[in-house]
Amino acid sequence: MNPMMTHVALHVGNIDATIAFYREFCALKVVHERVDSGTRVAWLAEEGKERTFVLVVIEGGRRAPQAPEDMSHFGFALESRGAVDEIARRGGAHLAWPPTDLPYPVGYFCALKDPDGNYVEFSYGQPLGPGAEALDAALGGAPG
Repeated sequence: MNPMMTHVALHVGNIDATIAFYREFCALKVVHERVDSGTRVAWLAEEGKERTFVLVVIEGGRRAPQAPEDMSHFGFALESRGAVDEIARRGGAHLAWPPTDLPYPVGYFCALKDPDGNYVEFSYGQPLGPGAEALDAALGGAPG
């Protein structure tokens, strides 16, 4: 059996602010929460994917701010270009990358910074997520 990616774990400065951000902008929900040796830990997941992939947030710890040229990010697919624009509008104070259109396979995207400065990309038109099958068909097949 090949390994299966199940989670990413991050230390965060303010676990409540982080949970609120990922609830509001990414529609993640808390699926597990506990205190280990005085440290709060929460698992966040998409509805229906609670047993396949979670974002684990652990209170405490700090990291250096992400440099502007650093493209490290979490990626979330959206159902339309309008949904990308709406996230950019709603996330105003968190906006890191304004809506931008780049050639396939990047597509239309924007990014917000979470409370700890992690970049969170929201995209439409990539070969992953909503609309990928229609895009693959229009382009003559999936990338590979």
